[in-house]
Amino acid sequence: MNHTQLRAFHAVARVGSFTGASKSLGVSQSTLSSQVKMLEEGYDTVLFHRGRREVTMTDTGRALYETTLRYFALEAEVHNVLKSAKQVVTGTLRVGADAPFSVIPVLATFGRRYPKVERSVFFGNSQDVLSNVLSGASDIGILPDIGSHKRLDVIPLKRDRLVIFVARDHPWARRRQISLKDLTSQTVVLREDGSTTRSVFDAVLQQKNIKLDDTIIMGSREAVREAVAFGMGVGVVNEGEFGHDSRLHKLAIANVQLGANECLICRKVDRKLPLVTKFIEMAREDVDSTHLPDS
Repeated sequence: MNHTQLRAFHAVARVGSFTGASKSLGVSQSTLSSQVKMLEEGYDTVLFHRGRREVTMTDTGRALYETTLRYFALEAEVHNVLKSAKQVVTGTLRVGADAPFSVIPVLATFGRRYPKVERSVFFGNSQDVLSNVLSGASDIGILPDIGSHKRLDVIPLKRDRLVIFVARDHPWARRRQISLKDLTSQTVVLREDGSTTRSVFDAVLQQKNIKLDDTIIMGSREAVREAVAFGMGVGVVNEGEFGHDSRLHKLAIANVQLGANECLICRKVDRKLPLVTKFIEMAREDVDSTHLPDS
């Protein structure tokens, strides 16, 4: 198959005349006519009905034109991808996240690859991150899975589970796991309403018909961590956000699949913005190469 001949056919089909097509391609009309004729003869078919004043496509010509529309659109897309690879990426990328543990490694890699891009990061609970993306205050959000949304693209990243954590001098510090019922004898330090971690945890407690007798509510993940480290109670956190704190000990929850998928969100209208596209690609690369830390 000859690319030049296909291009000649496509130009005539698009413009509707050999004269106009030859001008659009910058070749002589005789050259263009010859290219189309060779394509027809090569496949023993007729692509155009040639009148004295107009050119119309045959059924085969129309079918081929539908294909060349996709063919040359794909060719243009390939060209743009290769061309953009040489361009210096600039601008400002605004990212919201409910914790630094997932977003910081991606931002670091992004900064090394695109040093001309200014990065702005907002941290809040899941509801705050969602609101910022919907309002356009953030280009991208990373938070536990919110399900489908009519205004957002929701891109799954990885599955995370909730774990319990205690201070190193807590009686449970030598255990590897506990049951949900064990929590009824403890003070449990929880996140505020609007936190997905809190919502997932509350839903499982309700499902298992377990009521906590003593709770403390903290307005941030950092506050929960500090409260637990100072012996005020036991905390709940996504395992991927537990990090490495020598003051704390992590415990699994026996016989309960407690957790949520982490996802990346952006507004549908922003999905094809270059900075958004590149960050999404990098976040997916990070998921492929990252493992949850061991206790």
